[in-house]
Parts: sequence; C-alpha cells; structure tokens
Amino acid sequence: MTSLHKILQRIGTVEYICLMKPSRLFLYYLVAWLCLALYLYIDNTANGRGSQPYVWSNLLASFLTFSFCFFLIYPFLLKRKRILLLIIGLISAESLFVACRFLIEEVLYLWLLGYGNYDPEVKLMHYFGDNWWRALQPILFSFIAWALLDTFKKERETEQLKKEKIQAELLFLKTQINPHFLYNTLNYIYSLAYPISDVLSNAIIKLSKLMRYMLYNSSNGLIDLKMEIEYIQNYIEIYRLRFEDSFFVNVSISGTIENQKIASLILIPFVENAFKHGVLDNSQKPVDIKIDVSGNDFWLRVSNTISHGDKDSTSGIGMVNIKRRLALIYPDAHTLCIVEQQETYEINLNIKLS
Repeated sequence: MTSLHKILQRIGTVEYICLMKPSRLFLYYLVAWLCLALYLYIDNTANGRGSQPYVWSNLLASFLTFSFCFFLIYPFLLKRKRILLLIIGLISAESLFVACRFLIEEVLYLWLLGYGNYDPEVKLMHYFGDNWWRALQPILFSFIAWALLDTFKKERETEQLKKEKIQAELLFLKTQINPHFLYNTLNYIYSLAYPISDVLSNAIIKLSKLMRYMLYNSSNGLIDLKMEIEYIQNYIEIYRLRFEDSFFVNVSISGTIENQKIASLILIPFVENAFKHGVLDNSQKPVDIKIDVSGNDFWLRVSNTISHGDKDSTSGIGMVNIKRRLALIYPDAHTLCIVEQQETYEINLNIKLS
C-alpha cells in the first residue's frame, strides 16, 4: 500500500472516492491529470506560449489545485453536501493556484532568471484577477474526473448489493431444508415427551415456535413486530431452562406493538450478545431488555454486566453482520449506539418503522 493511500485512509477520503485498489486509483488519477496536462499543452501551443517559462508555473499550479480538489474538496465537501464549506473550499483552491503561480513566477523566477512574469508595479489584486479564470481549468477537470469515478463507484455498489441480495435469497432457500426437518422432528418429539414431562414438552413447544418463526418469511422481508417480540420471549424462556432459578433477566415492553412491521430476526442478535457475554446468575446485576414503541419510533435498549468467566463459544450473528443488515434494510432510518465500559455493555437502537 502506498504512503499516499495510507494517509488518505487515515483521513477517510478513500472511503468516498474509490472501490478500487490503490494502484488502480493512482492509474485513474494519473490518466485524468495527463488529460488536463494535454489540454493545457494544446491551449498554450495554439496561443504561441509553448516555450515560455510561465507555462511550467501554470502546469505545477494546475497539478496542485487538481490534486487538492480531487482528493479533498469533492470527496469531503461535495459528497457530504456541505455547500457552504464547499464554496469556501473552492475559493481556497483558487487561492492555492494563484499563490503557487505567484511564488514561482514572482519569487523563484525573479531569483533564478532575474525577471518575473508581471511588472513589479502590478498589485496583488490585479494578479489574482488575472489568474482566477486559469484556476477554473484544473478545478473543472478535477470535478469531471471525480464525478466519473463517483458514478462508477455507485454503479459498483449497486451491482454488489444485487449480488448480495441474490446470495442471501439462495442461502435462505438452502437453509430452509434444515429448519423444516427440525420443526417436523420437534413436533414428533413433543408427542413422545408430553405424557412423560410437562417441563420437557413445554420446552419443546417453545423451541418449535422458534423454528417455525425462522421459517416465516414475507414478500417484503418484514414481519409483525409482535411476532418478533414473541420470538425473543420464547428465546429467553428456553435460555431460562439452563439456569433454572438462577436466571435474572428483566424485560419491559411499552407502547403499541400491534400493527407494526419490522425486519425479521433484526433484534435477537442484541439479546443473544447480552446472554453470551453477560452475567445471568446474579440478581444484583440482571440483564435489562427494554422495548418501547411510540408511533413509528421503535426503541430497544439492552444492557448487561460483562462476564469475565468462560464464554459461550458459539459465534452468533455478530455485531458486524447486524450493523450491515441495519444499514441495508434501514438506511438513514436507524441509529445504533453501543457503549462499552470496563464492567458494562449497553446498546441503544432506534428504528423508524414504516
């Protein structure tokens, strides 16, 4: 990885301007800059300025301005729609071009060649006014290059999302076989256990409901919020069997959960994570699960004391995957805040239900 790419990753620019490898980004940037250089060469040659020293100062100033806009101004400000800062940034790009030319032509050339490009009597404002339009060339070329790259990036992202959706659908069809088999088998085991043990048969019923819920699927990927919460409650009750009377989990539900839709299995990873990493057998440090629905605002808060003993080795869905699901299903319609301290772990999730 190049030093330039490491710097850009550190400040976050690469996230916005490329999906390509550093070598491909550099090649694209080089081709775009060469197109601008070729244009400047043709323009200067056509106007009979091909051999004048100021052509080189113009080229260097254009290079710096082009790079400044390509890597900083457009990714940070235009991409994020910070219009006021974008205007300030473009003015800064203009100033960078003029300042660079002034330092080369009126300081460096004067020292090396004994003359500058302008008469010594020329004032700074006249110099700026005479050069601002030249700065527009690298600024515009940079915008065109960045816009083409950003469009390519969006097309790649769209294609990637389509592939992920197809893969998810195929995986769902593939995994349906196993839950169907288990669900039917559990019904059979329940018929055998019912005459023997109420506790065992009830546990099998709850597990059967979990399996049935996993098979439930709607055309748009959403499910009744009430069913999602019932799934969590069944999951908690099955988990309680492992600890009997030494299981301390507080669950509170407020608001209207009827007639609301939510993505299926979007909440259980947070409960699973609390059970996996939390303290469950201490009445002074219970796991707290709070659900509140106010209009279209859904809130989930899960907090637990972190266990420092042996942990469940199962991986679960994982926070990385659930963040990805939330970003895909609820873009710009959710907030997830995770607060991890030395002894406690807490998540606060808000979803705008449609």
